[in-house]
This record gives sequence, C-alpha cells and structure tokens, in this order.
Amino acid sequence: MSTPLFKRAAFIGIGMIGSSVARAVRTHEVAGQIVCADINAAYRAKALELGVVDAAYESPAEAAKGADIVILAAPVGANKSIMQVLGPTLEPGCILTDVGSVKQAVLRDVAPLVPAGVHFVPGHPIAGGEKSGPEVGDGTIFKNRWCLLTPAEGTAVDAIAKVRSLWESIGSNVEVMDAARHDRTLAITSHLPHLIAYTIVDTAANLETDIQGDVIKFSAGGFRDSTRMAGSDPTMWRDIFLTNPDAVLEIVQRFTEDLNLLQKAIRKGDGQTLFDLFSRTKEIRERVILAKQN
Repeated sequence: MSTPLFKRAAFIGIGMIGSSVARAVRTHEVAGQIVCADINAAYRAKALELGVVDAAYESPAEAAKGADIVILAAPVGANKSIMQVLGPTLEPGCILTDVGSVKQAVLRDVAPLVPAGVHFVPGHPIAGGEKSGPEVGDGTIFKNRWCLLTPAEGTAVDAIAKVRSLWESIGSNVEVMDAARHDRTLAITSHLPHLIAYTIVDTAANLETDIQGDVIKFSAGGFRDSTRMAGSDPTMWRDIFLTNPDAVLEIVQRFTEDLNLLQKAIRKGDGQTLFDLFSRTKEIRERVILAKQN
C-alpha cells in the first residue's frame, strides 16, 4: 500500500504468532516501523537478526512509545502484568489489540487498564503452529484464514475498522463476534482437541516401559496426527485452559458423555451405533475440509 495503515506497530511478545504477524505486516507494508518487546533476550536478538522488527526492547513501555497500534502477543496469562506497565504509556488515539485465543479473560484483564482515549479491539487469528520462537514465524499463515474480533460494546467504530483492515491487508477473513460466543466456539474447535492430544500422549507415557517403547517405535499415522498438537507451547496452553475454564469444562463434560456412549456401544457389540456415528462424523469432517480451514 502507498501509505502505511499505521506509523509504528509495537508487538509485545515476538514468539511464533507475534513474529508471524510482524512478518506479514512488513510484507504488506501495513506499518512504517515495526518494533517489539519480549522478556526473552534470545527472542529479541533473533527477531532483529531475521529482520522481523526494526528495534527490540525488554520493556513493553519502551516499545510502545510513539506506537499507534500495539499488539499483545504474549501468553494470555501475562496480559494483566504487562498492562500494568504498558497501560500508562499508551498515547491517546492508539489502538490496542491482541492475538490470544481466549477473549472474555482478555477483556476482563486488559480493558480496566486501558487509559481513556486508547481503543481496545481484541482479536484472535485462527492460525498458528506447534513450534515456538521468532525463527518459526511465517507471514503467509493468515491467508484465507479467519481472524475473529471481539470488541466490547461502545468501542469506536473507526478503531474496529482499522484492526479489520490490518487483518484483511495480510489476507485474513474477518468476523466480529461476542467474546462469550468466541470462547465457547474455540473450546470445541481448538481447546478440546489440544486437551485430548495432551491426554493421549500422557496415557502413552504412563504405559509399561516395553509397551511405551513400542508406541514410540511403531507410531502409526493416527497417533502422530492426533497428537501433533501436544507439541504446542505448554505455557500458552496452560494459560488458555486456566482463562477459559467454564467453556472448556462444559465441552469436556459433553465430550465425556459422548465418549461413554461410544464405550457402551463397543462393549455391547453395537455395530449399527458405531457405523451411524462414524458416517455422521465423516460427513462433518468432509465439510471442514471443504471450508479449507484445517
């Protein structure tokens, strides 16, 4: 674009997602200057070395100086402590957004610390990977993927429009929704699958030593594919489950009830129930593939 949408974009956290957004912002010339803050000195050094950012700071307040958009990209559990330092330094007219996959907790922890004149537009790009660090960032992962915005009632329309433009500029499809709806939806589409993946790997780890070795040695595609998400950042996922407990526990309860019915069908040799369930879920899986969001 001829004139950047933002003069200075500050990323608070420059791990996999933060560095991916920063790369995309640079590629599509969404911001004139890109800076970051991260408590991890190695992350800061790597982001500079790779040219992901123009400057890197340890302090969020330093990174945010002069920024007209600030993107929170640290684990969601760190948002409150970050905002206690960052909030007073944000300049009037600045837009604050985030990339966390939990939104009610973000509104709860961040919104009260946003100073007057600063616009807070929470966001969640539904894209990512299992590896961590700025070196694994990929600015192309947002193309044709959803980014969900969950601004509170009364948020300035112009600020929402600018955040929408940021994501659309880097290839995302954008939808605005209520934070509670977001958290319940992601509990089933993302949080529960991760929880199951972690549990499957832990179950395998607790098997007898000889069987455990066979599991690792002879892992079939099913085990590898279904446990891929267990390689994700443990800090990030600890925070996600602790900040979205109600929606996750509701979905876990429903999943447990469905699993019990499946267990009962296997025990009784009820092939018809199994076939009907597998046929129904196969159709749903095919619809997911056609949506090109897998």
